[in-house]
Amino acid sequence: MLGIQIIAFIFSFCGLAATIAATASNEWKVTSRASSVITATWVFQGLWMNCAGNALGAFHCRPHLTIFKVEGYIQACRGLMISAVCLGFFGSIFGLVGMKCTKIGGSDQNKARIACLAGLIFILCGLCSMTGCSLYAHRITSEFFDPSFVAQKYELGAALFIGWAGASLCIIGGSIFCFSIAENSKSPRRAYAYNGAASVMSSRTKIHNSVPDKTSPKHFDKNAYV
Repeated sequence: MLGIQIIAFIFSFCGLAATIAATASNEWKVTSRASSVITATWVFQGLWMNCAGNALGAFHCRPHLTIFKVEGYIQACRGLMISAVCLGFFGSIFGLVGMKCTKIGGSDQNKARIACLAGLIFILCGLCSMTGCSLYAHRITSEFFDPSFVAQKYELGAALFIGWAGASLCIIGGSIFCFSIAENSKSPRRAYAYNGAASVMSSRTKIHNSVPDKTSPKHFDKNAYV
């Protein structure tokens, strides 16, 4: 069970790291680098900044000036990704407390409950990250394949794939955490009851064999009285 919990924590922690990297990245959507052959410039945007670069390696980034002028889907993705990071942070703490290799958390039954709670938190973290990345990707693809959209079209950035990978790892790790408590239900009570019953039966057998049978009738032959 300890090995399963370690694997679950590694999966979940790697998923949280990928979620943080995707949230801080500026490559949520990018223009094709082959769209402008002469100038060889491209633009990539994230949740927090808009950046531009060229083939010479020069980059310039500008943060979003005000939150009220940012489009609604970007604000929604911000909230979902921040929620995913916060949930992953608390899930890591509960996961460490609920693991059997740590000395905090109380009894094994309490640690199993804490580990299950950590698994549920990691699953929620993965769902938030998955929803945020999918919402952003849906907006990009709908604009790209819309013939009536005349503004600059973008493609999926690397941050979306990192976010999807991190969300998948969080969901897998959280599920393993939840299923790891199945072994805790195998309590040693049956073995204890069986040993007790065996000892009682053996003690009764010994007493029965050691005490002679006084109630059995004695039969004497007639010649004994002669």
